[in-house]
Parts: sequence; C-alpha cells; structure tokens
Amino acid sequence: MEKVTPGLINTLPVLRILTIGAYLDGGESGDILLPAKWLPETARVGETLDVFIYFDSDDRLIATTLRPLALLGEVALLRAAAVNRVGAFLDWGLEKDLLVPYREQTIKMVEGNDYLVYVFADPATGRLAASARLESFMQTSEHHFQPGDEVDLVIWKQTTLGYKAIINNSYEGILYSNEIFRPISFGEKTKGYIGKIREDGKIDLSLLKPGYEKIDDLSATLLEQLRKHHGFMALTDKSAAGEIYQRLAMSKKNFKKAVGKLYKNRLIDIEEGGIRIIDTHEE
Repeated sequence: MEKVTPGLINTLPVLRILTIGAYLDGGESGDILLPAKWLPETARVGETLDVFIYFDSDDRLIATTLRPLALLGEVALLRAAAVNRVGAFLDWGLEKDLLVPYREQTIKMVEGNDYLVYVFADPATGRLAASARLESFMQTSEHHFQPGDEVDLVIWKQTTLGYKAIINNSYEGILYSNEIFRPISFGEKTKGYIGKIREDGKIDLSLLKPGYEKIDDLSATLLEQLRKHHGFMALTDKSAAGEIYQRLAMSKKNFKKAVGKLYKNRLIDIEEGGIRIIDTHEE
C-alpha cells in the first residue's frame, strides 16, 4: 500500500480491534492506533476506514475519525488556544492543538485571537505545524488557470485596490473593491472565478461568474444567495416583506427590482413557487 501521509485523510484497513481501539495497517509506517473513542461501532476487521493521521504528544502516528479545520497544504483561520515559550498553539478541532513556532509568526500571537495560517510538515521530522508567513508557501510556478474557472478562495488581506485572496491554497489573486458586491471578511472561504490573467502572471478574481459582473449590487446579492441555495429560493413578489428581509437583508421593493433586473437579463426564471437561476455558463 502507499505510504501514509500525516496531515491528510488516509484510507486504511482495520487489522485488529481491541478494547483500546483498532490498529490500522499503515504500510511502511507500521500499525497505527485508532483510539476506541473514535472507532465507529460498525467497524470490522478487513474493512477500511477514512481517518486523519497526525502525531500524538509522544510523536507517534495516531488516527482519528475527526476532521480538523485544515489539512496539510491548506489555509485556514484558526484561534490561538494557548501561547508559551515554544510558540502559539491553535485550535484546529483536534485534542492536540497545532503549533505555530515563533519563527513562523509575523506578529507575536495572542491567546484568543484568530490568525490565518498555512498547515505544513517539517521537512526534517514530518511533524505538522502552521505558519502565518503565507507568502513563503504560495506558488510562483506557472499555473493552468483559464478565465472563467471556478476556484476556492480564502480572503487574505486588504490592499489599496481591494483584497488579496488565496486561490486553491496555492496562488495569490486580487479582488478589486469596485467588483465586491457583498461584505467579505478576513479568512472567509468562498467560491470565486478567475477573471483576467495579466501578462506578468498576476490573477484578477471575481465573486461572480463571467457575464454577471455588470449587474447591480442588489441583483448580485440575490444571485449569490440563489447559488448558496442550490439555484432556487422559495421567494416571490407575494412573499411577506419580513421573510424577504430575514433571508436576503433587503426590502421587498429592492427584492422586486433585483428580480426584475435578473429576469430581464435572462439570468433567472420566475416560477410559481419561487425563483431559479438559469445557468447559461454550464458546458
């Protein structure tokens, strides 16, 4: 079997089940314990389990069925649970917190504050750690993005032009202020789209699919909410003003304007029970 990779979800066979838990086949890494508190009741010897592999306090590989807030090679906004002479320890959803050594901090981290970090493995030991020096982990090699590609974004930091965002945990891009149609926040994860790729390789980004950029902010907000609700919302011009405001944070008057604009531009259908996106960009 392939070598186990700490920091990622690994699919491993169950070798034996004991009172302390199950031992999983880690191949070259040897048998790996999945403690009983995380062992599914349905687990059987010979079957496989999807587990996250990391190091326990004694630097031994251990498995869990819990999924941390960030995997190896991912960026995430995490809260500092403790700070000591070694560094800061971030809560990433596991019993053992994630270390950010002092050398990997851009400012001295404070317990209780949130920080945007990249999860990496120490080249010498393989132990997992995090770094706030995101620039050093961003790729500068040639990418294969095309305008219109859907990508995963993490909002990074504000600039004079707008916001820097991290694309697919690997590249930098820019969201321009005049194209941001809704509130965004530091560390937010969202879907986005590749806009223009400049001659110097820098990437412009958009929160809307190509072709949607010229609609007004209200219509853009409605489109974004429709996308989050799988393309359909049970709202019509007969819906109560309070319901519309609760779900969209806009007045009924503005809702009707936004619906009219999107319908005129053939971006939505108006159905008896609600409104639905017409996705003209699907292949």
